[in-house]
Amino acid sequence: MTTNLLDLDLEGLVRLFEGMGEKRFRAVQVFRWIHQKGAQDFEAMTDLAKSLRSRLPQLCSLRQLPVLSRQDSADGTIKWLFDVGDGNAVETVFIPEEDRGTLCISSQAGCAVGCRFCSTGHQGFSRNLRTGEIVAQLWQAEHFLRRHLGRSDRVVTNVVMMGMGEPLQNYAALLPALRVMLDDHAYGLSRRRLTVSTSGVVPMMDRLAADCPVALAVSLHAPNDALRDDLVPLNRKYPLQELLDACLRYLPSAPRDFITFEYCMLAGVNDQPEHARELLQLLQRHRGTGVPCKVNLIPFNPFPDSGLTCSSRPVVQQFGRILNDGGIVTTIRKTRGDDIDAACGQLAGDVLDRTNAAERLARRREAPAFPVRIVRPERQA
Repeated sequence: MTTNLLDLDLEGLVRLFEGMGEKRFRAVQVFRWIHQKGAQDFEAMTDLAKSLRSRLPQLCSLRQLPVLSRQDSADGTIKWLFDVGDGNAVETVFIPEEDRGTLCISSQAGCAVGCRFCSTGHQGFSRNLRTGEIVAQLWQAEHFLRRHLGRSDRVVTNVVMMGMGEPLQNYAALLPALRVMLDDHAYGLSRRRLTVSTSGVVPMMDRLAADCPVALAVSLHAPNDALRDDLVPLNRKYPLQELLDACLRYLPSAPRDFITFEYCMLAGVNDQPEHARELLQLLQRHRGTGVPCKVNLIPFNPFPDSGLTCSSRPVVQQFGRILNDGGIVTTIRKTRGDDIDAACGQLAGDVLDRTNAAERLARRREAPAFPVRIVRPERQA
């Protein structure tokens, strides 16, 4: 089988080319053609020798992810459903704003963590994505958006690993993907504009700090272990004190001088004033000095069978005021793309749960309840 070049960071591509008897600069040329120019075949790489262009297809390939559908929200958010084989699909979301374009990328087909408030985890885990499947989401989205918007400059300015899956449970594939995103010969993202979200895989947080420290977002969602054990089962393995210790160890290498904590607001579960005060105490008094942080409050996006509802806006605002008044910078996330199930916690794809696969696939075929444009299928992202 040919080598998928999307699986390789620059050093991996250099090693491949050196094994073919080619010099390093040829690998750099090909890397730029793929990621900066969006080349989809080797004949388009016109500054390569013709003999190399004819040789490459015998050894290498560029494997795109088939697009099952694309949905365009009224607010400009775009969601792709990518086919990753064996009945599995992953979702990727582009969120445009005035000063940035953020792409939310998936790292797994499904998720094994099983947080109560997450529709992806509710459907179970199928498999880890390969590096090329992670990178392809950015590659296809970036170059589709340039064509779609009629732009030649970079459209995706920020990447968040906050899609389907727990990125740090797929570390071997994640690390080279991050290196591609950061490489100046590819997408040239700064470490501050590349965020990995984790539910708290403590050993891998330490490895990320050593190998490729990017911005870190930690899914917290509770101010004590008893509640977090229920909401985020991983907490039973890595409880809050261990998690916050890992955050403190991460900070010296981090591109920002704070950790972002994500907190999903669940009515009557974790949203009361006493929860806010307990959270304030936890974050400010850990190890005597506290954890430099920012808290992002996320309105819960309901999904069938969750048994949970979203906190009312006044409750969310009161919770935020308690934290802000206590000295912790706190924001309330603006919901984007909820008319196409692209909002936080809604990414579910078509992970096959054999118990209700037929029902879910039928539901996927139904028209959405909101007036959004769906494009399916298409040859390119």
